[in-house]
Amino acid sequence: MKKNQYEVIIIGGSFAGLSAAMALGRSVRRVLVIDNGDPCNKKTPHSHNFLTNDGATPADITMAARRELAAYKTVKLVTDTVENVVQIDEGFKVTATKAQTFITKKVLIATGLKDIMPNIPGFADCWGTSVIHCPYCHGYEVYQEKLAVFGNGDEGFEFAKLINNWSRDLTLFTNGISTFNPGQEQKLKEHGIKVIQTKIAGIDCVNNQVQAIKLIDGTEHAIRAIFARVPFKQHTDIPEQLGCVLTEQGQIQTDKFCATTIPGIYAAGDNSSPLRGVANAVANGTMAGVFINKALIDEAF
Repeated sequence: MKKNQYEVIIIGGSFAGLSAAMALGRSVRRVLVIDNGDPCNKKTPHSHNFLTNDGATPADITMAARRELAAYKTVKLVTDTVENVVQIDEGFKVTATKAQTFITKKVLIATGLKDIMPNIPGFADCWGTSVIHCPYCHGYEVYQEKLAVFGNGDEGFEFAKLINNWSRDLTLFTNGISTFNPGQEQKLKEHGIKVIQTKIAGIDCVNNQVQAIKLIDGTEHAIRAIFARVPFKQHTDIPEQLGCVLTEQGQIQTDKFCATTIPGIYAAGDNSSPLRGVANAVANGTMAGVFINKALIDEAF
């Protein structure tokens, strides 16, 4: 096999990508991981719900994974950004920014998602630290604190219902006229969840920590943390370039073997799963590595 040829190229070197690389490295596959060092969790101070690493920073977990992967001599990691992937007779040609071109039989896309911030001053400054999306990742640290939920309608109701498990001092900000039905309004009232419909002017954020939510009527509400769900898009346009089908939610559609709708192209991690957490990404990456190795075996045997 030539120097720039690999059996598998993994685009994205965070939790899913590195986990897949380990499974493939332990299968003695020639693997290249290409990562640009821009994960969506770069601002997150601590990761949770990942056994043996609960409370570690995402960066620390990533560095530990890279050290462990160094033991597998068939796995190579490079820092670069993939610009395009095209299908060729040998499999795929992968071109990266630093004028590097590689040939591979299989491609795993593990590039994650890019969260789209709303036009609320201070929101992006606190995102990932005290404006958060996952109570399983960060809810314990603000248990029974004064919390806020941003949301409206069915989705907002279900989100408030979920967060109420972590705090009984909860306020639901709809950022406009409430669209809850009478039954939902009654349930929120029964559980002491206050609903504020006044539009949000901004968030007072100091050193990545929410201080208060400011409303357009001039009032302010002191808050310890805000739970919010934001829209997202794929972190790269490579899936679109290749013609991979996306789900209605915007994730890459895969089958139970992590295969996309394009033969030879696989996906793992946040970009193809509704569960956005370290443990899920690691598990999904391992699955992808195992299934890709099986596909290579089936083709060669």
